[in-house]
Amino acid sequence: MNTELFKKESDYWNVADTIKHLYMSDNSLVTLMDFERVLDENDIYAFRNWILGELVEGPTVDRYTISCTFLWPEHLMPDPTATKRLYPFGCKVFYKRSAMKVPIKIKKPDDFVPNTKVAKLKEITVWLVEIQMPKTLINDIRTGSVELEDEKIDLEDLDLAYEEDGSEDANLDNDTEDLADEVDNQDEESPFE
Repeated sequence: MNTELFKKESDYWNVADTIKHLYMSDNSLVTLMDFERVLDENDIYAFRNWILGELVEGPTVDRYTISCTFLWPEHLMPDPTATKRLYPFGCKVFYKRSAMKVPIKIKKPDDFVPNTKVAKLKEITVWLVEIQMPKTLINDIRTGSVELEDEKIDLEDLDLAYEEDGSEDANLDNDTEDLADEVDNQDEESPFE
């Protein structure tokens, strides 16, 4: 984890620059969307406060991993049990409590830095969570399949099953009847009689 994050007052503004650079770079945006897709597929956002996280650094692409660092105010710490869902896939998660200086809300003239039109800064405590994810996991999720316990699951077939209309229930009933007839025929031809 970048331990130097928020050590300088200007780091607060660098977060906005990080987001700006993401939108300017198609590759970074695609990488971040794939990273987020893995979190979503593992239902991380169903846990308390995960949906409130803000990207402050990343995606950082290394040889075998992609990592992103997210930020939460101290009182909105994300539920750490959510990350247990990522461990079987080789992800690593690091938590760090840190301090960050943010501009105060302007209510009176004393809230400005003297002789400027810049707001004074106050220090708040935040949680930084870095998630390191193997590139192979992101590629598996991108292609629509995941291998779990030596069994390859094609997610596209699963999605198609959920998308089928209720109008196909009649076909399912016919298929069920055909299967039942086939079982009856097998019983009649049983070699054990």
